[in-house]
Amino acid sequence: MAAGIDDISVFIPRLFVDSADFAVARGLDPAKLKQGLGISKMAIVDTNQDPACLAANACLKLMQKNNLKPSEVGRLYVATESALDESKALNSYVVGMLEQVYGEDSFEHCGGIECKFACVSGSYALYDNANWIRAGEAEGKSAIVVVSDIAKYDMGSSGEYTQGAGAIAMLLNDKPRLLQFDPKVTSTSIKNEYDFYRPFGKETPIVHGQYSNLLYLIQVKKAFEAYKKKAIQAGIITLKEGETLLDHIDYLCMHLPYANMGKKALSYLLRREWRNLPRWKRIVEQTGMQEPVPKDPRGTIESILADDEYMGKDHEFTKLFTRTKEYQAFYEEKLASSLIASSMIGNLYTASLYLGFRSCLEFEFKKGIDLEGKRFGFGSYGSGSSAMVFSGVIQPTYKEIVKDMNIEAEMGERIKLSLKDYEEIHENKRAPNQSLLNAKNEFVLLSVENSPESRGERKYAFCE
Repeated sequence: MAAGIDDISVFIPRLFVDSADFAVARGLDPAKLKQGLGISKMAIVDTNQDPACLAANACLKLMQKNNLKPSEVGRLYVATESALDESKALNSYVVGMLEQVYGEDSFEHCGGIECKFACVSGSYALYDNANWIRAGEAEGKSAIVVVSDIAKYDMGSSGEYTQGAGAIAMLLNDKPRLLQFDPKVTSTSIKNEYDFYRPFGKETPIVHGQYSNLLYLIQVKKAFEAYKKKAIQAGIITLKEGETLLDHIDYLCMHLPYANMGKKALSYLLRREWRNLPRWKRIVEQTGMQEPVPKDPRGTIESILADDEYMGKDHEFTKLFTRTKEYQAFYEEKLASSLIASSMIGNLYTASLYLGFRSCLEFEFKKGIDLEGKRFGFGSYGSGSSAMVFSGVIQPTYKEIVKDMNIEAEMGERIKLSLKDYEEIHENKRAPNQSLLNAKNEFVLLSVENSPESRGERKYAFCE
């Protein structure tokens, strides 16, 4: 039985911080954020928004757009790394909000959990629900997978430049209009690591930036190697001499903690895929230097990061490599469109990969490109750490969904925050009832109860 994504909706907070303003306030060169990281704006939640209401709003938009009744939804999963409770799952909050619109107990039949594995958890949630459909357990019902996060870092930290917030809801069924997943090729890699984590009671993560970036690349590469074997065995891709599997992937969507990380991931994969092919000699000649090799043949992350000479040369080679005509052609054709929305919104953690997918669909369609039959490859990563690589094919009915996509219109009128307002929101100095914007046709957080009897209980409402 087939399974895939039938439709997709996005909910992004309308408040944002301009990267240029942010850079000046932190004593940075604005070009470092815009050109270096690919960031122009970072979405920021209002005081009455949290991951649960972001998820509920994305889910409501999806249901209203498709005239879905609760009885037609068999599962509702929420993937996040911005959990509100150590026991109560985020999807239960979402169900509670949706029932304010659809009626009490209207979702009581609907199974689901909160999924956690940093940014890769949304991909595990998709895989689980796709298999639920393939197994025939859905019995004609659809599944909704929502990825919702607030990427928040300590003020003054390097991670503060890569914040963002938002949620994406995806409708899954056995007759997907948008994308059908390739069966039996999904591949994973997992390892116990501490590259990025958030201990109990801490609102912001502990981040080992360089280590985490390199671990991301290595884990995705390992998952890609496993995917390659499965794709060839399954017969969905046949390689000719001198080809790489990436030649047969029409579009790539990568995890995007910031937009330019997608470029780094592409460079890493292409260098390792192309270096054993005839084309590599021609590419190296264009760079004008030989590809550097680490001193330590083990190639561990620790040894690579400690090898300053290699790191410097590798950085130089990567810059030259990304200027070659082969890389530029691949990047423009297969990756560039997926980075546009990320630069406008920032880091969405679990939702960043799917914001990239959503971005690619919209901006490639606007170019006049026919996407029918195109294969999308997904490189998902979650710190801690795990990677997942999978793929799917765009369906003949995709235009029903993509023709109306307009990320800027869907976000609505955006309001630029002053640094003072941003810092007050960041440091939780304003209560939910001190919101900057008037909510309309959306769920908001009313209060968080702090009495001994109901500590932590959250109240939400739908504002018409």
